[in-house]
Amino acid sequence: MYSPNNTSYLLKKTNDLLKIPNKEKLKEIEARYITDQLRNTIRFHEYRYYVMNDPLISDFEYDTLYKFLQNLENVFPVLITPDSPTQRVGSSLTKDFPKVSHLTPMLSLDNSYNAGDLIDFDRRVRELSGKESIEYFVEPKFDGAGISLVYNNDILERGATRGDGSVGEDITPNIKRIRTVPLFARFSDHGISTIELRGEALISRDKFKELNEKRLLQGESILANPRNAVSGAMRLQEQSESADRGIEIFIYEISLATSADGKDKLFDFHHHRLDTVKILHELGFKTSLGNCGSFGNIQEVIIYCNEWEQKRNNFPYEIDGMVIKINDTSLQNLLGRTAHHPRWAIAYKFKAKQATSILRNVEFQVGRTGIITPVAKLDPVELAGVSVSSVSLFNEDFIRSKDIKLGDMVLVERAGDVIPYIVKPVTENRDGNETEIQYPEKCPSCTGVLVRSGEEAAIRCINIDCPAQVVERISHFVSKDAMNIDGMGYAIVLKFYQLGILKHLTDIYKLDIEKIRKIDGWGDKSAENLKSSIDESRNRGLEKLIFALGIRHVGQNTAKTLTQSVNDIFDLASLSTEDLVLLKDVGEKVAASVYDFFHNELNMNLLHELKELGVNTVNIKNERDIPLNGQNFVITGSLKSYSRNEAKVMLEKMGANVMESVSNKIHYLIVGSEPGSKLDKAIKIGSVKILDEENFLALINSLK
Repeated sequence: MYSPNNTSYLLKKTNDLLKIPNKEKLKEIEARYITDQLRNTIRFHEYRYYVMNDPLISDFEYDTLYKFLQNLENVFPVLITPDSPTQRVGSSLTKDFPKVSHLTPMLSLDNSYNAGDLIDFDRRVRELSGKESIEYFVEPKFDGAGISLVYNNDILERGATRGDGSVGEDITPNIKRIRTVPLFARFSDHGISTIELRGEALISRDKFKELNEKRLLQGESILANPRNAVSGAMRLQEQSESADRGIEIFIYEISLATSADGKDKLFDFHHHRLDTVKILHELGFKTSLGNCGSFGNIQEVIIYCNEWEQKRNNFPYEIDGMVIKINDTSLQNLLGRTAHHPRWAIAYKFKAKQATSILRNVEFQVGRTGIITPVAKLDPVELAGVSVSSVSLFNEDFIRSKDIKLGDMVLVERAGDVIPYIVKPVTENRDGNETEIQYPEKCPSCTGVLVRSGEEAAIRCINIDCPAQVVERISHFVSKDAMNIDGMGYAIVLKFYQLGILKHLTDIYKLDIEKIRKIDGWGDKSAENLKSSIDESRNRGLEKLIFALGIRHVGQNTAKTLTQSVNDIFDLASLSTEDLVLLKDVGEKVAASVYDFFHNELNMNLLHELKELGVNTVNIKNERDIPLNGQNFVITGSLKSYSRNEAKVMLEKMGANVMESVSNKIHYLIVGSEPGSKLDKAIKIGSVKILDEENFLALINSLK
C-alpha cells in the first residue's frame, strides 16, 4: 500500500497540510484537491499506527489533519466520499442486523490434536494430489470472531459475521469503526473489481485487561474472555461502544476475486499463500505476516507448531492452535472441499489447559429425552481464559470408572479449549472426608421411575409429562437452530409452563396474547413481537421442523438429509429402516430412532395438529415454486374473491410469511373493504407496499 519511496513524500505532505493558512477561505476547486491529499495522508498514518504499530506523527498532529478534513467536508459536502476516513463514524444506533448471504461459504476447518494427525493429513493430501512432497504454509489460529468483508471497486461495501457459514449478519457500521479495516484498498491495481475477504476480529490481551479494569471501575460485570468480548462488541447497537473495545481485524483469506467482467481472478491474483499475506499487508490490512512461515515438509510443520505451543502465552493475542494450509493455491483448487471443510487445510489444536478445583456438589438435570445428567459444581477456577464452575459428569458409569467423589480435588481441562472436562480426581489429596456420589432413585423433576435399558449408560425418566422434559422439549423446539421463535428462551418457556399457559408443543401456536400482555414484565410491544415471531415460525423449512421435533440421534445435518428424501414430513412414516439406512450419513441407530418416532401414534397426532395450526410440513424443493420466499404480508379488511384464510394459504404456498400486525418488517399490506387502523399504520411507516384486491390478484396471477 505504501512503499518506503512514498513514505518521505507523505511525511512532507503532512507538514505541508498542517501549515495551510486560512483553511476556511479555500475555494471548492482547491478544497477538492486538498481533500484527496488529506485522505491519502490520513490513510497512511492510520496504516502506520493501527496496522504497523509504528506511528510517524503525534496524536495531536493526526487529530489536526482529521479535523481539517472534517471541516472541509462540512463546508463542501459534495466532496464527501464513502471511503473517506471521516465516514468510519456512522449514525450512533444500529436498530437491527439484517441477514446477508456470503459470496462463498465460510467453512470450518478439520481439527488435529497431535503430530500423528498431521502426518495422516499429509499422507491424504499427497495421495489425493499425486505429489510426493507438499509445501505448507502455517499461521496462528486466532481465537476470536470470524468475519467476512466485501470490497467493490476498491471500497468497503459490507462486513458480516460468520453466522451459520452461509448466512451472517450485516454489521457494516460496526466494521467501519475498526481502524485496522481500510475503507479503501487498491484491488483494482490487480485487476480485481469484487473481492471477498475472511478474517478474525480480536482484542489483544492488554486491551482486554484494560477493558475489564474499566468495567470494574464503572461497576459493570467483567467479561469472561477476549473472544466473548469481541463477539459481543461486534453486535453492539451503539457503534461507539463497539469501537471502544479496541477490536482489531486480521485478514487471513481471499475467498473470491473477480474482475469487472465477472472473470475469476482468484488464482491469477495469488499463487502461494505466503504471497497472499504479503499482498494483503501491502494493501493496508493487518495480517499474520511475521508470525507465519512456509515449510517444505510436514516434519518442519510439526516442529514449528510445537514451538508456537511453547510461546502461545507470550503472544499478544489469544490463539488456540495453528492453521496448516497447502501453500500452492492451484493445488488447493485441485483438492477442493467437503461440505464441512477444505481438504487442503487443517487446524492443529494446542493441548487443553488444565487446572485443579474442589468438587463441592453434584446436581442432577433432566434433559428433553428424559436422560438424567449429573453436573459437577466446582469452586470457580480460571481455565483457558474462562471461569469454570459447572462440568458435566455425563453418566453414572463415568463417575464410577474415574472414581470421582464429593469433596475430591479434581483435575479439569477444556477439551479443545472449549468444553470443560474432568480428567481425574487427585486421589493423593484425599483425607478420608470424601463421600460417594449417590444417584437419585426417582426423577428430580417429577419423582417418576428411573430406568436403564440394555447396554445404555444413561438413566432415564420415562414419564412423558415430566415437567423438566416438557420445558426442555419446548425450549429446543423454539431455539434458534430449530423453529427460531425469538423472545421464547428457556426462562420464558419455564415461566409460561409454571403459569399453565404452555404445557405442550402445540400450545405455542395457541397462546393467548391478551393474557400474555397482562403478565408482569410484558406489554403490548413485547407480546406483539412474540406473536409475530410465532407466526413467522409457521413457515420455516421442513428441515427446521424435523430438527425441532427432537428425534433421538437426529441433528441438523440428518434433518436436512431426511428432508431431501421426502415431499412431506408424513412421507417419512412410509420409509422402512432398510430405506432409511440407504440415506447419506444415516446408520442403523438413527434409522431405528426415526422409524420409531414416525410409527408412534402420539407423535403422528402431534404432527397433524401442528399442520392444522398452520405449521409448514412440506419440503419446498424449488425456489421457482416459492417466488414470495422471505416476503412478509399482512391482510386487513374483507376480500371479495377469497376469505382471508384462503388468501393466507395461497400466499404461504408461494413462500410468503403472513403476519397479523403491521411493522417496518412488512413488505406488503393487502387491503380489503373496511381496513381499519392497519392501513393508517402502513401509510405512516412509508416503506410498506399497499395492494388493493385487484392488484393483489394481479400479483398472484403473475407469479403462477
